[in-house]
Amino acid sequence: MDLRMPAAPRRWLRGPRRWTAAALVVVLAGAGTWTAVASDGAPAVHRADRVLPTADGVKIDTSYFTSDSAGSGDRRPAVLLTHGFGGDKEDVRKQAENLARDGYAVLTWSSRSFGRSTGKIGLNDPKGEVADVSRLIDWLAKRPEVELDKAGDPRVGVAGASYGGAVSLLAAGYDQRVDAIAPAITYWNLADALFPNGVFKKLWAGMFINSGGGCDTFEARLCEMYERVAESGKPDAAAVKLLEERSPSAVGDRIKVPTLIMQGQTDSLFPLGQADEIAKAVRANGAPVDVDWIAGGHDGGDMETDRVQARVASWFDRYLKDDKNADTGPAFRVTRTGGIDSTDGGAQLRGADGATYPGLTGGDRKVALSGREQEFSNPAGASPPGISALPGLGGAGGLSQLSSLGVGVSLDFPGQFARFDSRTVTRDLRITGSPSVTVNVKSTTGEAVLFAKVYDVGPGGRQQVLPSQLVTPIRVDTGENGRSGGGGKDVRLTLPAIDHEVQEGHHLRLVLASTDLGYASPTAPATYTVSLKSDLAVPTAPAVTTAAASLPAWVWWLPIAGALTALALLLTGRRRTTATPAEPALAEVPLQITDLSKRYAKSSDRYAVRDLSFRVEKGQVLGLLGPNGAGKTTTLRMLMGLIKPDGGEIRVFGHAIRPGSPVLSRVGAFVEGAGFLPHLSGRENLDLYWQATGRPAQDAHLEEALEIAGLGDALSRAVRTYSQGMRQRLAIAQAMLGLPDLLILDEPTNGLDPPQIREMREVMIRYAAAGRTVIVSSHLLAEVEQSCTHLVVMDRGRLVQAGPVHEIIGSGDTLLVGLATDIADPLVEKVAALPGIDSAVRTNDGLLIRLTARGAAAVDSGTAGPGTARSKTVGPGTASSGPASSDPAGSATAVEDSAAAARLLVELVRLEVPVASLGPHRRLEDAFLTLIGGSA
Repeated sequence: MDLRMPAAPRRWLRGPRRWTAAALVVVLAGAGTWTAVASDGAPAVHRADRVLPTADGVKIDTSYFTSDSAGSGDRRPAVLLTHGFGGDKEDVRKQAENLARDGYAVLTWSSRSFGRSTGKIGLNDPKGEVADVSRLIDWLAKRPEVELDKAGDPRVGVAGASYGGAVSLLAAGYDQRVDAIAPAITYWNLADALFPNGVFKKLWAGMFINSGGGCDTFEARLCEMYERVAESGKPDAAAVKLLEERSPSAVGDRIKVPTLIMQGQTDSLFPLGQADEIAKAVRANGAPVDVDWIAGGHDGGDMETDRVQARVASWFDRYLKDDKNADTGPAFRVTRTGGIDSTDGGAQLRGADGATYPGLTGGDRKVALSGREQEFSNPAGASPPGISALPGLGGAGGLSQLSSLGVGVSLDFPGQFARFDSRTVTRDLRITGSPSVTVNVKSTTGEAVLFAKVYDVGPGGRQQVLPSQLVTPIRVDTGENGRSGGGGKDVRLTLPAIDHEVQEGHHLRLVLASTDLGYASPTAPATYTVSLKSDLAVPTAPAVTTAAASLPAWVWWLPIAGALTALALLLTGRRRTTATPAEPALAEVPLQITDLSKRYAKSSDRYAVRDLSFRVEKGQVLGLLGPNGAGKTTTLRMLMGLIKPDGGEIRVFGHAIRPGSPVLSRVGAFVEGAGFLPHLSGRENLDLYWQATGRPAQDAHLEEALEIAGLGDALSRAVRTYSQGMRQRLAIAQAMLGLPDLLILDEPTNGLDPPQIREMREVMIRYAAAGRTVIVSSHLLAEVEQSCTHLVVMDRGRLVQAGPVHEIIGSGDTLLVGLATDIADPLVEKVAALPGIDSAVRTNDGLLIRLTARGAAAVDSGTAGPGTARSKTVGPGTASSGPASSDPAGSATAVEDSAAAARLLVELVRLEVPVASLGPHRRLEDAFLTLIGGSA
């Protein structure tokens, strides 16, 4: 996950008046550099790189993208597109090229101090970054290919994520020439985001400074403010005022353009409440607003890049091109994830929507909580701190992503929190919005800082999950009564907005903690006393409904598999063999290989495959791994009847495999690419292939295959014009014609980009969960680790190891701590001396920490995560919907390893170790190299 933050706005005049040409002095620095970018036969994209000087001497590095898709000489709308904090213009290059092909003139740029642009970071300074946007609009107004509403006023939209999202909002507020915006995972009020309810979000604030290049790269006022607040641990009025002046909320009454808001659900930096404020303000101004809650965010998760960018393009089609037929999507959409969909056991990734945006309250259901008045402490120095979200670690396989899989990873220390529980939920409860509750707070110091959170607790309390790892911090002035043991203060707590289903048999738990790793708490010791004053109000948004089949487009890829009969017939000259009797005991077993061998030549003693035996069950996604020359492809070719083994046997659903075996009609395969007739189109090649099988046309599911290919107009073009990636997508679609029970894919991700690889993974998991079986051979070990439930590892033609993924990878008793800077030997020795640590060794990658057996397995009684013991592994016949949730043993292991990592992180922070990342050291790559002796 890209943790780069929202693009801070640029310099600007206060008010709607325009800059004059003389004041702007926006001139071309040199002639610029022009390039043409070709892509899969689509219209070429022309790119021009220029540096545009500003009036105050800052140089802004830009790229300008156009294509011939709008027609030579035709004017077109423009789009301004920029990056997240810490990035540069290259981060949005692909989106810019796609928009250019869609008929837009697209200008990207690197914000001040990033990339090759100069200047100081102003975090939305109206006289700095915001003003730069206006100057870019002036430049667009002079381009002959850009459509104008009037002289000096181009038709223009602005889009960006995080830091860039804030720029789009501010540009609309400060420049009336902006016609539509599409901000994503961004903020409305930066003071509220970094100082929520008067509490300093210290880890995220520190990441802002560090990812920006250090304090010296910021304007002096911002640097002084940060150092002042970081030292005191408490934001002052001047700090709040400074950030509010540079936030979109400062010009909220001026943002009157169509606004598409896309906000992340896994985001402790800019949570959903920030998007809610944007929506309310823009709607109050009378402008159209749609809201989209995506699965990812600054803490990790799926950013749904392809879907989000497609929706942005449709939004601009409607409001910049004035295409009234453009489908801009529902007024409100939320992507629902959670590892397993309880309704069908599949991987959950689907959209729910509503005809109107419900806000964060609505359809409230009262949930009674029980619990007496409770006392707990704020420890001296606010240490050790509890843990909720872990900024910077979410995208590195860290703890936050496990919550979406139903694994509790939060940490609350005994004596530092109060808890109140509801009764067991008797039917599934979907929470959509911000729960709220009133409590009474007392403090021995007259002030309290609390961290409120609502857990989903499983049966018997064995599993406790904090949805999206989010908490609400709040500073409470309890007054004299609090110090003297009087009545304290009643406080209405608005908890984080979430979309989460509490399943039948679970219950809710409200926790009020005194510390949290991500925030600054008072360092003076204190005793807090809290009691309930109301039920928990839970919003349910009843008008938001989940579509029955609203999975991403590629989720329909793999459930259309290919029959191999035609391939076998064609390659063997239509030879037919007499079917051998089926083995009744194996009739439901997709594949059993017994003592399989194949020599390189009949007279040779060298074997490509030798004495290979393994079995694959229904519902498995099996990864076939091995270095080059291990015999993987030879094994797959024998499995498909393309070559005959010299010894041993292959049975598919009980039938022995021979060339042309009828049972091969239940097998779909993609091995070593597909042969296409180059002069025919993609569609014609698929038609011809299926006709050769002799099977009815309606059994091919051809239209689904064409959608899977994702080739658009290229389907009607000759295959000889295709790029490698296009040929790969067409070949995979061909392999999956006919819904086979066993699908074989050899290096299926060659030529695919990362979003397509991710969608391929999700579909393989879902395909197997439906009771079918997938065998995939791949060199992408990280992808195999996420996709597969079981593995077969080969080397030099022999079986090295076979079994569930988690068994082959092994336990997580070794953790790797990535370091922002190197540390001295005495500090390494202090880490090694911590309880539960067997050793700590400095490596090139950071600090390698081996936990003792007790440290790796024990779960503190005070942790919020579950305390279940490790279970026996799931047998090979168990169907699985994904590696992360394939069996209880894997879940228990993840829980224990996560809890150990969480406790370790607390100690490392206490010792002031500069932690950049933290996670299990042993990966599939490590296990693979160990098994084959590093011969890959």
